[in-house]
Amino acid sequence: MSALQQIAYYLNVRDEVPNQALAKRLAEEEDFEGLAEIAAHLTDKNASVASDCLKVLYETGYLKPELIAPYAQDFIGLLTSKNNRMVWGAMIALSTIADINPKPIAAQLQQILIVMEMGSVITVVSGVRTLGKLFSAVPQQAEQAMPYLSNLLGTCIPRDVATHGESLLPMMNATNVDFFRLIFESRVPDMSSSQARRMRAVLKKMEKITV
Repeated sequence: MSALQQIAYYLNVRDEVPNQALAKRLAEEEDFEGLAEIAAHLTDKNASVASDCLKVLYETGYLKPELIAPYAQDFIGLLTSKNNRMVWGAMIALSTIADINPKPIAAQLQQILIVMEMGSVITVVSGVRTLGKLFSAVPQQAEQAMPYLSNLLGTCIPRDVATHGESLLPMMNATNVDFFRLIFESRVPDMSSSQARRMRAVLKKMEKITV
């Protein structure tokens, strides 16, 4: 049975268990041929097939991101899909590989920021994670995203601030850590006690950033 035949759609299963199981097998076996077959159907005319294939790839990315890193351009292409499920799924996939294959992602930074500006909560959360990893690899481009990040961190709902802070830790350095610290500290009064504890844990990690 080919990899494609093992996705949920072709097994006539209405949950994600087959897709997760397939991703686990592809990762464990480092099945490049199977991954290529799945990636070839990211733009399948059947939306369910395309969605299942994207799920398989980003689940593989959680386990062994290097295996899906070659498909960065395919994921970027999906960011303009009219199907929101494909957009946020593609952003999740990018969030697993942004520090491994940063070049094609950095080349489309403005497009990524536009998609995040208009995107769903999942798109934004995964997009911030993508930026955190991307700028850990190409810090020289971080300045382009600072206006967007400043606005997002200053206006997002309090419960999301610490989540974004955790995602951005990889990109923080001596040059920008104070920029983030000022924003995060200004948001603490808006938070519940549990949210504030999580935020302070991020701030504590930031204190150790010296390079």
